[in-house]
Amino acid sequence: MTASEGSPLEAFADQMRLLRRECAWKREQTHTSLVPFVREEAEEVVEAIESGDPAALCDELGDLLLQVVIHAVIAEEAGDFTLDDVARGVIAKMERRNPHVFGDAVATDAAQVLRLWNAAKAAEKAASEGS
Repeated sequence: MTASEGSPLEAFADQMRLLRRECAWKREQTHTSLVPFVREEAEEVVEAIESGDPAALCDELGDLLLQVVIHAVIAEEAGDFTLDDVARGVIAKMERRNPHVFGDAVATDAAQVLRLWNAAKAAEKAASEGS
């Protein structure tokens, strides 16, 4: 399947891989060198939300997505993880942290959902500290 036949996200990841090969600036970037850009783009997303401008928010989310994808491609090149690993991880996290949707827990209001989320998060932290 070519990039044009896949999803826009797959096409973007392919584009970033090409940019990492063909663009000297992008090729030289590391997770550390990109930290200021992640911060800047996250702040610009907040500003777009606060502005109430959907077009600005869409644009800024794209810039933040660029940061996610370039970091995933850098990690892929190092053999650490892939963009698919990132997606699988967040899918699994959403399933763990939303047992009222993906399990047997019951939550009838936002406060109950938040309690379930925080309990799941605390359990994850305890499990990672124990291993």
